[in-house]
Amino acid sequence: MTLATAEPFKAPQVASLSVRVVVDSFFDQFMPKATHPHVAIEHVSRIRGRETTTLAGEWGLSLHLESKSAGAGGQYLLDFGYTPEILLRNFDLLGIVPERLDGLILSHAHRDHYGGMVGFVEHHRRRMRDDLKLFAGGDSVFREKWLGSRDEEPRSWGALDAAALEAARVETVACEHAHALAGPFTSGRIDRQSFERVLPNTLPGLNLVRFIDDKVGYLAGDGCDQHPSGVFVSTDGGASWTSMNVGLMNSAVNALVRAPGPSGALYAATNGAGVFVFSTELENRAPVKRVGGRRSPRVVRLP
Repeated sequence: MTLATAEPFKAPQVASLSVRVVVDSFFDQFMPKATHPHVAIEHVSRIRGRETTTLAGEWGLSLHLESKSAGAGGQYLLDFGYTPEILLRNFDLLGIVPERLDGLILSHAHRDHYGGMVGFVEHHRRRMRDDLKLFAGGDSVFREKWLGSRDEEPRSWGALDAAALEAARVETVACEHAHALAGPFTSGRIDRQSFERVLPNTLPGLNLVRFIDDKVGYLAGDGCDQHPSGVFVSTDGGASWTSMNVGLMNSAVNALVRAPGPSGALYAATNGAGVFVFSTELENRAPVKRVGGRRSPRVVRLP
């Protein structure tokens, strides 16, 4: 698909927009009715003909978007909850028709937003349009995410399965800039300024923090969600961080491991450029050598 000659961005205008909550953290069947001067609010309680079952909630979010304008319309699924089981259950109970979906949108690559995607696509793919596309921020959505803190070993939080989506003939479109779809539009990357600073127990982006003692520590970030990317060192317990990225061919670091011992080397795994070995001697903060490499998932980029 060639997108190099796409038209300059112009926000689409619609006559109406319906936002239906498919998955949320909880479901309250007895929630009181609510009104708003500009928005019609409808609450689903018992579903006629399906009285023996109910919608389910879990940590995560999924929204069904439907717009109408001048006789035309568009439908998209925005985010996919934490698990396919809950997404598929609620999608069916709400009577949403997969054949009518014009595309899929992922707001950001946290598991509570992408977790149900692959299972949903595999279940409904034969019923959805042949040229189905996933609109996302970029190939960073396929990077592995990690859980952990300075007091425990990092644990993998998994990653969005690019190979499974490719096998299901779902093309990923990187919307790094604003782009109009059939009804909605993507904002592209939103710059963020914040008064916040990185703390020792924070895992920004990827992220991993390794402390040798109370003062010296190392931080790795993959650049996701506007967070820093690369490898950083702190000598004041995390109050400030200094970059170690000189000579690092790819600053999107997916894993950081330190060899045992007081002078153990640091191994930083990057997204596509291989593994870099760092010395932990403070006077030598550049990578010592590089080993290996891996291929990044293919995405189509919008201009």
